[in-house]
Formats: sequence, C-alpha cells, structure tokens
Amino acid sequence: MRDFETRVRQDTNEIYMRLDDEQTERQLLADRLNMLFRDRRAHAYTRHLMETEAMMSRESWVRVKDASDLVHGEVMSLRTTLLALQGQVTALQAQVTTLQGQQGLVGGPTQPELPEEAGGSS
Repeated sequence: MRDFETRVRQDTNEIYMRLDDEQTERQLLADRLNMLFRDRRAHAYTRHLMETEAMMSRESWVRVKDASDLVHGEVMSLRTTLLALQGQVTALQAQVTTLQGQQGLVGGPTQPELPEEAGGSS
C-alpha cells in the first residue's frame, strides 16, 4: 500500500509540475503576444517615418536634379555668350589694327588722341 501511495504522490507531483510548466509556457506566449501587439504600433510608426523619409528624399533628389539642369543650361548659355563676345572683340581688334594701319599708326599708341577742340583748353 505504501508503494501505491508513493506512486500516486509522485504521479500527482509530476502532473502539478507539468501543469506549472504549461502555465509558465502559456504565460510566456501571452507575454510575447502582448509585446508583439504593443510593438505593432511602434513598427507601424517606424514604417511610416521610413516611407516619409524616402518620399522626401526622392523629392529632394528631383529638386536638386532640376536645379542642376537649370544651372547647366545657364552655364552653357553664358559660354555661348562669352564665345560670341570673344569673336566680337577679335573682330574689333582686327578693325582697330586695320584703321591704325590706314592712318600710319601701326606700332604707335593703341588709343587715338583726342582732337584739341574735344580735349579742352591746354
């Protein structure tokens, strides 16, 4: 009879230990589930922040690209203007040299002297 009581007591203790283990496991799962539900809101907010940042980054890139294209166009326009002005300066220098040669001033001063009437009284 003693063996039977001992066996029943051991079986009962084992059942209680298994119940405790199951209860602990169930509590751990419930805690983890609650944590996931709490984290879900934080993850959604983080996702929203990341999507907003990506959108703003794309918009900024487009603006920078547009500004770069605009500046490139301005630079090209200024280069064209510069080349045209350089051509005009070269043509004017050639005209000055030709006029100086016609007046016999080649090798003399590059700016003609003002007539005495226009220069004022001396």
